Amino acid sequence: MAARPSFADLPLRAGDPPYSAWGLWGLDDEIGTLNLLTDEIVAAAAREEIRTGVRISLDWPLDKLQPPGFGRQAFHQQLIAKPPRTVNDDVITINTQSSSQWDGLRHFAYQKEKLFYGGRSMEDFHGPDATKVNGIQAMAHSGIIGRGVLLDHVSYCLKHDRSFSFQTGRSIPLSELQATAAFQNLTFRPGDILFIRSGFTAMYEALSSDERVKLAQPNPPMYSGVETGEEFARWVWETQFAAVAGDAPSFEAWPPKTSPSLHEILLSGWGCPIGELFDLESLAAHCRATGRWSFFLTSVPLKCPGGVASPPNAVAIF
Repeated sequence: MAARPSFADLPLRAGDPPYSAWGLWGLDDEIGTLNLLTDEIVAAAAREEIRTGVRISLDWPLDKLQPPGFGRQAFHQQLIAKPPRTVNDDVITINTQSSSQWDGLRHFAYQKEKLFYGGRSMEDFHGPDATKVNGIQAMAHSGIIGRGVLLDHVSYCLKHDRSFSFQTGRSIPLSELQATAAFQNLTFRPGDILFIRSGFTAMYEALSSDERVKLAQPNPPMYSGVETGEEFARWVWETQFAAVAGDAPSFEAWPPKTSPSLHEILLSGWGCPIGELFDLESLAAHCRATGRWSFFLTSVPLKCPGGVASPPNAVAIF
């Protein structure tokens, strides 16, 4: 693996977008920071984290977000009877970002430069000369598998009498996440897959149907999440997370207050997958009960050539 430059060395090449690391893992690379998940790191995570065999799904139901935000199509299932046999098929229609998801490297470009990870453009994805480059299938090949770590920001806030609302666009500062890690006595390793519980899915399930519709109406909507900016990006880079995820709809506070956003830096700068709308409630309860905040994660996105995003099919194993 190539030597990892410091955050201060980014971008690696003159003229590339801010903080980008294009070329670090080769000019044709399509998995970015997932290169940190070496065989040795994954094997060590399996040896150390799988102890009891407890398994917890991290996928929210596909039909839970009704209606989705950002003007996205809602989930639909068509159940098809196959007479005269007693047999059923079904056809499902989903926007791959309408429930738990990994954002892939076709999702969000550097907006000023209009370039995706590795310098790819919209012309690479659309039109007569389109290819499958940067599609989610590249991440699906070996999966997003390794040591997962959970920061339970909700429990930290409750313990320290801090209020938090998802409909204010409040940013979670890095200092609170670091304090959460200290509160949990959690340390990080290169290649960790970071999860941040901020309580969105639990809050959403408590809403009425009218409140859910109201929440989805603004475009763009206003959601709380981690604080956008250089400080958080530097921490992700220097801690060497392979991927980041949470239960919030956009991971970072939305709309972002600074430019470039974390979506630009992480997805298009580093090829770092961003997970959103993960169901972390059962995971957090088990972590609290056992005092363990790390686990073995297995997540294999859909092998959809040219796909933009995917349900995670994620399971935490203890």
